[in-house]
Amino acid sequence: MTEATLPALIQQMLQPGFYPHPVTEPIQLIQTHISYVLLTGDYAYKLKKPVNFGFLDFSTLDKRQHFCQEELRLNQRGAGELYLEVLPITLVGEQYQLGGIEAVEYVLKMRQFPQESLLSTLFEEGKLNETRLEELGRVVAQYHAEAQTNDYIRTFGEVPNVRAAFDENYQQTEKYIGGPQTQAQFTETKQYTDNFFAERPELFASRIHNDYIRECHGDLHLRNIALWQDKILLFDCIEFNEPFRFVDVMYDVAFTVMDLEARQRKDLGNAFLNAYIEQTGDWEGLQVLPLYLSRQAYVRAKVTSFLLDDPSVPATVKSEATKTAADYYKQAWEYTKPNLGQLILMSGLSGSGKSTTARSLARQQGAIHLRSDAVRKHLGGIPLWERGGDDLYTPEMTEKTYTRLLELGIILAQQGFSVILDAKYDRQQLRQEAIAQATKHQLPIQIIQCTAPLEVLKERLNNRTGDIADATADLLASQIKQAEPFTEEEQPYVKIWDTTQPQQAQLK
Repeated sequence: MTEATLPALIQQMLQPGFYPHPVTEPIQLIQTHISYVLLTGDYAYKLKKPVNFGFLDFSTLDKRQHFCQEELRLNQRGAGELYLEVLPITLVGEQYQLGGIEAVEYVLKMRQFPQESLLSTLFEEGKLNETRLEELGRVVAQYHAEAQTNDYIRTFGEVPNVRAAFDENYQQTEKYIGGPQTQAQFTETKQYTDNFFAERPELFASRIHNDYIRECHGDLHLRNIALWQDKILLFDCIEFNEPFRFVDVMYDVAFTVMDLEARQRKDLGNAFLNAYIEQTGDWEGLQVLPLYLSRQAYVRAKVTSFLLDDPSVPATVKSEATKTAADYYKQAWEYTKPNLGQLILMSGLSGSGKSTTARSLARQQGAIHLRSDAVRKHLGGIPLWERGGDDLYTPEMTEKTYTRLLELGIILAQQGFSVILDAKYDRQQLRQEAIAQATKHQLPIQIIQCTAPLEVLKERLNNRTGDIADATADLLASQIKQAEPFTEEEQPYVKIWDTTQPQQAQLK
């Protein structure tokens, strides 16, 4: 669309004199199928196009005003620094102007930030690391903790409402079978989701009952997350469609994990996921994660496939779109394949490097890292980063912690996850119960005993900062005294891991 064929309002908004503040020339215009965005330097102005796509309806001025206000309200949750105000646009003669009484259009005013701040750009430049993704996990956890829920929102977690979007995806992509999609992948992916909904109604009921259906972001991939002024911002959430926004929190989590895995960085997806679930304590939510991972990849495949139907799209772009869509269809299918779960027990004194080793193994194996420190604090109802009192470390609380740890481990391993139970496991009875449960459920189990010289343990504990663990060096003497040696029956499961040596040496 040339400037001459743009609506008169947009033509005028491309002129510096339209704005009551200095602008950077030339003013840039970005168009999508639903909006115009004008970049003026310090500020961006977003207008909604008068379109109706069924799932989105901006066809009247009242609706555009409403959804501008909704976009402002919803995005101030995750990016209040960026979303400023909704302004009327009025017409005086043939001249449009910002402000006034009788609005002919509405515009959302936002603070403009550089595209280099997008996590997608940072990823492409190799600037995203595990630490940043762990921070993102905690940011999203807080975002979900503050997200609204009520009886109406919870109804969107009922099976017929959840599966409606899945069924629509399959209906809309049948025509791509034989193109980017294959018949086998289509059939097997659909069969998996059909079975999941039919066989696990109690899981969806528990998600509703435990308030995990909330007013979420709905589109949480790397292009909708920014690192600006050293703060992570979640922006451009779904304002126009309730079923896309009133979803299980794992729907949002799955979008970010899927995006990172599509970019061939499962380790970063794992860092984000483990930080998120440790912060929320929603380990049971992992049971619905594969369903939503498949769904999010399938949506990306579907949307990319739509380009193949557009006669205005060049052949070279269609060729690339076919390949991209095929990759996403395959990814969606792969998420439905069963995996053999396993349990890995960490064992060792405080400061022996259990958590550091477990974290590294989790990244390599895509494992769920369950730390006893986090489980204990969630059971005790205290924030993870708050130091626990004596009542958090009674024998009764310790027993509850290990019981919960193993219960979660078995649940998740049965779903095909590799699960690392990160605790001291210094008592024979605790280890033998884990072995017995793993054997009963036919799950592989391994025990990794982390070791280091006593002076190293003391030094690590004395220097420990920024961690949820409460153990101090003065506990080591009693831990050494209480630790029970591995029995002959346990020995075949045990691998000794010297954490003063490079990890590569341990893996041989």
